Amino acid sequence: MISIVIPIFNEEENLNNLYTRLTAAAPSWQEDYEIVLVDDGSADDSLQIMTDFAEKDTHVRVVKLSRNFGHQPAISAGIQEAKGDAVVIMDGDLQDPPEELHRFLEKWREGYHVVYAVRTKRKEGFFKKLAYRLFYRLLAAISEIDIPLDSGDFCVMDRKVVNAIVKEMPEQIRFVRGLRAYAGFKQIGVEYERAERAAGEVKYTFKKLMGLAMDGLFGFSNVPLRLATYFGFMIAIPSFIVGIFFILHRLIGFKVLGHTPVEIPGTTTLTVGMYFLGGVTLIILGILGEYIGRIYIEVKRRPFFVIDEVIEKGDKS
Repeated sequence: MISIVIPIFNEEENLNNLYTRLTAAAPSWQEDYEIVLVDDGSADDSLQIMTDFAEKDTHVRVVKLSRNFGHQPAISAGIQEAKGDAVVIMDGDLQDPPEELHRFLEKWREGYHVVYAVRTKRKEGFFKKLAYRLFYRLLAAISEIDIPLDSGDFCVMDRKVVNAIVKEMPEQIRFVRGLRAYAGFKQIGVEYERAERAAGEVKYTFKKLMGLAMDGLFGFSNVPLRLATYFGFMIAIPSFIVGIFFILHRLIGFKVLGHTPVEIPGTTTLTVGMYFLGGVTLIILGILGEYIGRIYIEVKRRPFFVIDEVIEKGDKS
């Protein structure tokens, strides 16, 4: 069986179209299936619409979270509840076309454990596309594992990969595409053209995207911590050279541009140097704070989502 996990947050404009396109595409999957819709604390009529789907269709289950936990925890809740031999992750705004899913499942049947989508084109603004492009390349450059370029959450994962993520990766700050890459196994990318949002407003605001980017960068790389060392060498080596310069002047005496070093005005240099060092110090403290904050969240061991109920045809539990 195939489980299709879809996190939903205020998607009432898209849900009927999403359900229609999923059920229309289902025969091409050649497997029994379930659609796991995860309500991430929606404030509109999304939950009621999804409940109606579940009450009339045995293929649909609704996992209602107790509040809005965020996109990545909602995905994690869905894959935890999924029962399929293969688990699909896709968004509810129809930017991940259900009609493309059969191509991913064919690769899964060939023996690949993870089949992830590679976005060849994006229907977003120039600056947003540029930001995505830079982020993925920066993450690939500094990450300690191989996270494929331009790959999002849209994917098919074999049950053994899902079990590894659910049972053996209990961290509270989730970056699912990173966990998927960390799990290993046999993986392959499938190119597709990412569609525009079908309807409604974008739910991933700039602030949320920045948070996701920070989770990816700090969750899978220690390079930011090493910046302290890099900055230290950048500052210490020139300072050492300047120190040698003044020692030699003190010992043998010489002039620079007709002046002794003590006669050269240095107020501006000292001021710029002081602010530069202060800025570097604050940057390093900020980076340390990001890691310490994540450690603080992890050691509390609070659940990263809470399920209120699971709604299926004929009953609620």
